[in-house]
Amino acid sequence: MAAVVQTLATEGCPSEPHTRLWTCVEYYEMAEKGVFRPGEHVELIGGRIIAMSPQNSPHATSVLLAYEALRTLFASGCVLRMQLPLNLSPFSQPEPDIAVVKGSVRDYAAAHPATALLVVEVAESTLAFDRGEKSSLYASADIQEYWVLNLVDRRLEVFRDPIPMPNQPHGHAYRTCTFYLATDAVTPLAAPHGSISVADLLP
Repeated sequence: MAAVVQTLATEGCPSEPHTRLWTCVEYYEMAEKGVFRPGEHVELIGGRIIAMSPQNSPHATSVLLAYEALRTLFASGCVLRMQLPLNLSPFSQPEPDIAVVKGSVRDYAAAHPATALLVVEVAESTLAFDRGEKSSLYASADIQEYWVLNLVDRRLEVFRDPIPMPNQPHGHAYRTCTFYLATDAVTPLAAPHGSISVADLLP
């Protein structure tokens, strides 16, 4: 038996398995072939297909509240996309709760936007993922501002100033994170003329 083990080792038998990452092209091919169940909510993040949790009522309410609040500040020259894809890399196509992008709706008829002025995720059960992997992903795409509406602690967490950071999941992170409580107001970087009360975003 010892001789067999030695033979396998010398023939270059791999010592550890590796993860097979999927591209956006393959991801769409799987969807077209019916690999995903009808109504199944998934995202492609860093080549991995992530199954997302169903939305409960507080989450859905907060998404709509944030959409209404942001729409007043980005009334022209921008599009608010709600739970639609951002094509951030050949291996990542997240669907944030809200993304504010430049231009008009028809500008993205041929392809999803590759960046955003502001991205918002409403987080409860996904809080650690949204703070960690999603934050690193959006920073890697040079998205200057990222909001996590934290329903657990009832506050808004605002991430700004993306920088390279090799130890993070996607090689980048945000330099600053500021917590805003329900009694506070926040002004988006891309809309310096206005502000939003955090209380208006919470269910």
